[in-house]
Amino acid sequence: MSTSKTIYQSLVAAQKNFEAAAKTSNNPHFRSKYAALDACVDAVKDALNNEGIFLLQKTHECNDGVMVETIFIHESGEQISGGLLHVPASKHDAPGYGSALTYARRYSLLAACGIAPEDDDGNAATKSLPKPKWQPSEAEVNFKLEAVRAEMQDAKTTDDLRKALDPAREWAKLYGLAKFNNEIVEFAKECANALNTKEEK
Repeated sequence: MSTSKTIYQSLVAAQKNFEAAAKTSNNPHFRSKYAALDACVDAVKDALNNEGIFLLQKTHECNDGVMVETIFIHESGEQISGGLLHVPASKHDAPGYGSALTYARRYSLLAACGIAPEDDDGNAATKSLPKPKWQPSEAEVNFKLEAVRAEMQDAKTTDDLRKALDPAREWAKLYGLAKFNNEIVEFAKECANALNTKEEK
């Protein structure tokens, strides 16, 4: 029997050694301190690396802000994703996107590692999340719906299915498209059931 650890065992071992994210940065707007991105990374990186886990924060294409995915990659080749986190940019310029990226990386990491976020809104990205000025037309929504359905129908694994579903749900949330969201969720369930049926055969 193999004695090598799985990624799940390694994550449990690593989490026992996670440190508290130190509040080292000042928030002038709220006159408080908060845990900056570097403090959050320092709180978990050594513990993860000591258990053979590489920390990756991947960005995904997003028109109105940033979308970050925290991924744990084990030396065995196994990996686990913490899911996608979308943060709109307060301003559509380099500082605005940079601020949103820092905020998204920080909270994506905290959530994926199970560390409670500090009570602060210290990043400029959270001052006022902009409401989208543009709304997709009915034709554009239908086109998007068919494209997402086709992508989910082509999914070979549940991971592929999630990669198609999660960004589409974020898009629906951004524009307040509840019906679109419900339809893709129901279709995803059908696709998941079909994948499970294939695996059982």
